[in-house]
Amino acid sequence: MLALGVAAQAAGTLVVTAPALLIPHLHAQGMPLAQAGLLAAAPTAGMVLTLIAWGAVTDRIGERIVIAGGLVLTTLAVAGAWLADDDTVLLGVAFLAAGMTSASTNAASGRVVVGWFPKERRGLAMGIRQMSQPLGVTLAAVTVPRLAEASGIRSALVLPVVLCAVLAVVCAVGIVDPPRPSRPATTTAAGDAGAAASTANPYRATGFLWRIHAVSILLVVPQFTLSTYGLVWLVTLGWSTATAGLLVGAAQFVGAIGRILVGFWSDRVGSRVGPLRVVAVSAAAVMAVLALVDVAHLPAAAVVLVVATSVTVADNGLAYTSVAEAAGPSWSGRALGAQNTGQFIAASAVGPGIGALVGLVGFAGSFLLVAALPVLALPLVPRADRSHD
Repeated sequence: MLALGVAAQAAGTLVVTAPALLIPHLHAQGMPLAQAGLLAAAPTAGMVLTLIAWGAVTDRIGERIVIAGGLVLTTLAVAGAWLADDDTVLLGVAFLAAGMTSASTNAASGRVVVGWFPKERRGLAMGIRQMSQPLGVTLAAVTVPRLAEASGIRSALVLPVVLCAVLAVVCAVGIVDPPRPSRPATTTAAGDAGAAASTANPYRATGFLWRIHAVSILLVVPQFTLSTYGLVWLVTLGWSTATAGLLVGAAQFVGAIGRILVGFWSDRVGSRVGPLRVVAVSAAAVMAVLALVDVAHLPAAAVVLVVATSVTVADNGLAYTSVAEAAGPSWSGRALGAQNTGQFIAASAVGPGIGALVGLVGFAGSFLLVAALPVLALPLVPRADRSHD
């Protein structure tokens, strides 16, 4: 279940990432950068529109149908982009549809992992599941630009089409929906109360989920600041683009390993919010150190960037697992959809927002201001976990 969840999510990430990696080819063909950037943003916009809806569907009909069916729809959407080729309008519509359909793998693959792993091993499992993003990004990075440059857009989109189609079949055959608590057959008041509690809206019961969502939105800004502008920052320090790109890629993989280790740590200590609090403090610290490196021109830029990248992505699995556990099996799909929606909206604002901030106060000032966000997140981290297990 874990392997299929990772593979499905990686395929979805490949689809969403591919349009951004087509920008050099599109620009070389005469498309303005602003227009190419709009095409690249279409899949993310599509995901924001449908994440919560896919979560609700998953809560109702189960993970296997949503993942397999979503991958079928994603295959058709990317095939539509393949047919559109150089038609900008149709290409944009197809990429938007691809984002809308690939969002099915986000909440549903997370639910598979949460449902099949016991609480004491769930953090590690979710940390492994979170590796799907760097795997998808890496697969896109090593195939899409080269194929587009060599043979055009259609060639670059063959792998996403084939991979989604194959995984749709594999997931339809291989995924088994995790067991869900059934409604008690008893007609006693206690039985009715237990059933009502298992299906009650967790957003109305406490503010726990709202607080985790808010914390994640604040903590995703440092993460995307580094993934978006880390390479640019290194180039301003005198690095070549090629060398800086290799370092940024390596940092992403170190960060993926860090997610696994943090998930394992949360299993060992029996808490998600405790490690989440430590990660928030660490994120503020590493962003402040980056500001110092920039101001003082210290020679440790590479090491600090790798550490900072690892720290700022470490909260993802913790928060994701915490949301699923607190929401319970009847609401986790919608809650995970809401979790991803908030993060994607915040992440989409990082590009233009931090870009403008760098223009005003430079990288050091921007890093220092971003360091304040994890500090703001600290009092929002709940003091104790909530779980339906």
